[in-house]
Amino acid sequence: MPHVVALCGSLRDESRTKVLLESLLETARKTGATTELVDLRSYELPSLHAVESEPPDADRLRATIDDADSVALGTPNYHGSYAGSLKDALDYCRREEFAGTTVGLLEVAGGEFPGSAIAHLRTVSRTLHAWPLPTDVAVPNARTMITDEEIADEAVAERVRQLGRDLVAYADVSRYPETVSRGTATETESEADD
Repeated sequence: MPHVVALCGSLRDESRTKVLLESLLETARKTGATTELVDLRSYELPSLHAVESEPPDADRLRATIDDADSVALGTPNYHGSYAGSLKDALDYCRREEFAGTTVGLLEVAGGEFPGSAIAHLRTVSRTLHAWPLPTDVAVPNARTMITDEEIADEAVAERVRQLGRDLVAYADVSRYPETVSRGTATETESEADD
């Protein structure tokens, strides 16, 4: 049973990023995974080397990532990149925790041009020796697409659900071909019977 972890880079109480990640994790559970949402508001992770000793929450975060078969990185778009809270969290992680882990990327933008934060996170994921999925979710005009509790746009909702399914189907992709027996995320029952 794959384990999917989602890191929420938004620290807002009414976070649209969190709404998307909760939907993604719900789909992952329905697809057969165990899930965990990492709310960075409950972690004390100051900028790396800003304190003399490493905070205990760094070990807790690394253990959570190390235990995951797939990780979703969700962030608001801040000035064309990803959130500083997510940057701080990723700075505490090492290649050992992410190496071989399937990663799904999700970005929420207040404006019309999302995607740059995902490009930055894709580079970080590869540097950490993770396996970023080729498809991701970039949501423009978030205030009209996402309410405080749900995804208002059905096309966006389906893209988020598909990313959740893909994180389960391609969990541990680095161990291919032994993981291929799980099938692909878009395989239908009729295709499976053929």
